Amino acid sequence: MERILLIETSTALCSTALAENGVITSYRESSAPKAHASLTAVFIQEMLAERGITLDGCNAICVSKGPGSYTGLRVGVSTAKGLCFGSGKPLLAVGTLDTLVAQAAAELLTVNPDLTGNLRFIIPMIDARRMEVYSAVFSPDGTQITETTPVIVDENSFAEYLEQGPVLFIGDGAGKCADVIKHPNAHFCQCHPKASSMLSPAIAAYKEKRFEDVAYFEPFYLKEFVATVSKKKLW
Repeated sequence: MERILLIETSTALCSTALAENGVITSYRESSAPKAHASLTAVFIQEMLAERGITLDGCNAICVSKGPGSYTGLRVGVSTAKGLCFGSGKPLLAVGTLDTLVAQAAAELLTVNPDLTGNLRFIIPMIDARRMEVYSAVFSPDGTQITETTPVIVDENSFAEYLEQGPVLFIGDGAGKCADVIKHPNAHFCQCHPKASSMLSPAIAAYKEKRFEDVAYFEPFYLKEFVATVSKKKLW
């Protein structure tokens, strides 16, 4: 039995999943604000108990590596590394954009079923501040075409890809882009990456033995975290 524990905390949605022999057998999620730290470990414990196994029964632990929320990524990675250190299990990491691309097939059915098989590009988007998103361009088969970069979206963004055919913009940054990108080939799916959608890239990483160094692994923040001083008076 091949079991992989999946942890996705890169955005406002906190989710975990357990995959057994390539099938999701248990899943938890919550969109409660700022609850990642209190829920992630609880979700994992619940799933293992539900399946009647312990962490020793898992083959690997996979975590979302970003880009995404600084705090969310820290929670997920810290939890995964702690579990790996305690159990001796290998650590896998999946990019947040890769998860969204894997999720696109299922989400597409709710956006526009007619696009199935007709998409030219998939552009996953993680919401950043104002009109900025963390994004990259992928082909429908999951091949990444451009580097992951921060993009300030305007009406001309991704025009060269939209001119070539239907494009699906997916992620928690897609909604705000729909207000400015009006090309007829643009289709939008506002959603958060889910742990269950990490399944395919996680299995690929496991089979190829792309294990991370548990001691030195760090999330892919894309931008450095900048601490600010609160303007609120404390006394």
